Amino acid sequence: MKKKTWLLLAAGGAAALGLLAWAFAPRPLAVELAAVTEGPFETAIEEDGKTRLRDRYGVAAPLAGTLARITLREGDAVQAGTVVASIAPVLPAMLDARTRREQQLGVEIAQAQAQRAAARVEGAKVALAQARNTLQRTEQLSRQGFVSPSKLDSDLLGVQAAQKELEAAVEEGHVAAHGVEQARAALMAATRPGAAGHGGFAVRAPVAGRVLKVAQASEGPVALGTPLVELGDTARLEVVAELLTADALRAAPDSAVRIERWGGDGTLEGRVRLVEPAAFTKVSALGVEEQRVRVLIELVSPPAQWRALGDGYRVGVRIVTRALPRVVKAPVSAVFPRAEGGHAVFVVEGGRAREVAVQLGARNGQEAWIESGLAPGAQVIVYPPPATRDGLRVAPRRAACRAAAGVTSVAAASPCGDPRSGVRAA
Repeated sequence: MKKKTWLLLAAGGAAALGLLAWAFAPRPLAVELAAVTEGPFETAIEEDGKTRLRDRYGVAAPLAGTLARITLREGDAVQAGTVVASIAPVLPAMLDARTRREQQLGVEIAQAQAQRAAARVEGAKVALAQARNTLQRTEQLSRQGFVSPSKLDSDLLGVQAAQKELEAAVEEGHVAAHGVEQARAALMAATRPGAAGHGGFAVRAPVAGRVLKVAQASEGPVALGTPLVELGDTARLEVVAELLTADALRAAPDSAVRIERWGGDGTLEGRVRLVEPAAFTKVSALGVEEQRVRVLIELVSPPAQWRALGDGYRVGVRIVTRALPRVVKAPVSAVFPRAEGGHAVFVVEGGRAREVAVQLGARNGQEAWIESGLAPGAQVIVYPPPATRDGLRVAPRRAACRAAAGVTSVAAASPCGDPRSGVRAA
C-alpha cells in the first residue's frame, strides 16, 4: 500500500476520533434566565365577586284587593312618591235571585223606616209648638196671679222635653237615611260589579330609583303582603366577595381593591367597606365543605366609569393585603426550597450556576420579595431543570426561541423545549 493511502487513512481516523470526542464532550446546560429587579411589590387575595345594590326596597300590597295592571317595566326610573300600583276593593260574591230580592226588600224597608222617622220628626215639631203655646199662656196667667209657680215650672220642663224629643227624632231620621244609602250601596254592588272597582288605593314608591323586578304585572286579586315591585338605586352598587375565613382575616377594612374582569376597559378601584362577622359553610365544586365569609367592597372609581354595571354582575376582585414601594424581587419560579431548610436560587456567574441561599419576605403569583442574598441585576435561572447543580456549566437559551413565540414573561413556555419538566417546588 502506498504511503499516500496511509496518510489519508490516518487523517480520516483522526477526524473521526475528533468528531466522536466533540459529540460526547459535556456541553453547557441550556437554561432560562431572568434578571433580579428592584421595584414595587404587593400581595393580594384574588377571588370572584358579584355586584349588588346596597339598598333594595320591596313594595308589597298594604291591603287585600284587586290589583290594577302595573305599567312599569324593569329599568324604568321612578321618583319618591310615584304611584307604582293601584289596588281596588275586592268584588262581592255573586248573588242568586233570592238574595238579590232580599236586598231589594231591604232597600224598601230602609225607605219605610226613613219615612217613619220623618213623620216622627214632624210630630215632635207639633208637640214642641204646643208645649211652647201652653208655656206662653201659663206665663201670662202667672203674672196675673191666677196660676201657681209650680204650674209654670211644669210647663217649662214640658217645653224642654219636647225639644229633646224633636232632637232625638231628627237623629233617628239621619240614621234611617244612612240605612237607605247602605242598602242601596249593597244592592248596587250586587247588580253593578264594576262599581266596586271605582277609586282604588294608590301604592307609592318609597324612594327614587329604578324598577328591578315586577313581581305581578297583570291585573288580579292580591292578598295582604303580596310582593308587587322591587326598587333600587343602581348608582349605589357594591361588590360582595366570599373569601375563605383564613383569607378574610387579612382583608382589613379600608384595604385597596382592584376590580378586574368586569367586562369594561381598565381596572376599577375599590376599598373594603366591611367584613361580615358571621361565616357560613359552602360546599365547593369538589364537594369540600369550606368556611367562608362575605367581604363588602365599595366602588371608589367615578360612577361614570362603571355605569354599565348592574345588579348581580360577576367580577374579579384583587384585595391588596401588602404593598411595598421598592424592594428587591425575583421571579417566583426561580426560588426553590433547600434540603437543609430555607430557600435558594441558582445565580449564573461566569457561565456556571451558583446556588445562593436567599431570605424571602413574601411572594405572590409572579414575584418573590428577596430580603437578603441577591442584588439587583443578578441573573437567576427560572424553572431550573432537575440536572441543575452548583458549579454546573450553563448557557442561556436562544433569545430567538422566545422571540419567535412572542413570549414576554420568563414564566412562559419556550418553543425550544419546556424547561419546567421536573420543576423544583417553590
